[in-house]
Amino acid sequence: MSRPTGNTPFPETARGLHPRQYAPDGMAVVEAERPIPVRAWIVTVRGDDREVDGDVMAWTRKAVRLRYVDKYGHLDSAWIWANAVIGRR
Repeated sequence: MSRPTGNTPFPETARGLHPRQYAPDGMAVVEAERPIPVRAWIVTVRGDDREVDGDVMAWTRKAVRLRYVDKYGHLDSAWIWANAVIGRR
């Protein structure tokens, strides 16, 4: 994960996990048959914590790929730790 510099072009996007974090050693990635609605915590590139509604699109044992709408209305996605998902919306 990178640290915010103040020069980041998209400071409100979620800091996503690196593949070595969410799928180490070729861990299987399971694609969702259909989006699973959830509520989750993200950390933005700026470093702000935000609770968002989104959809789980894929997962591993450790993480999920969350699709969500940022505070400006833009669709985005990021791999986040599975324990950042706090429930269904």
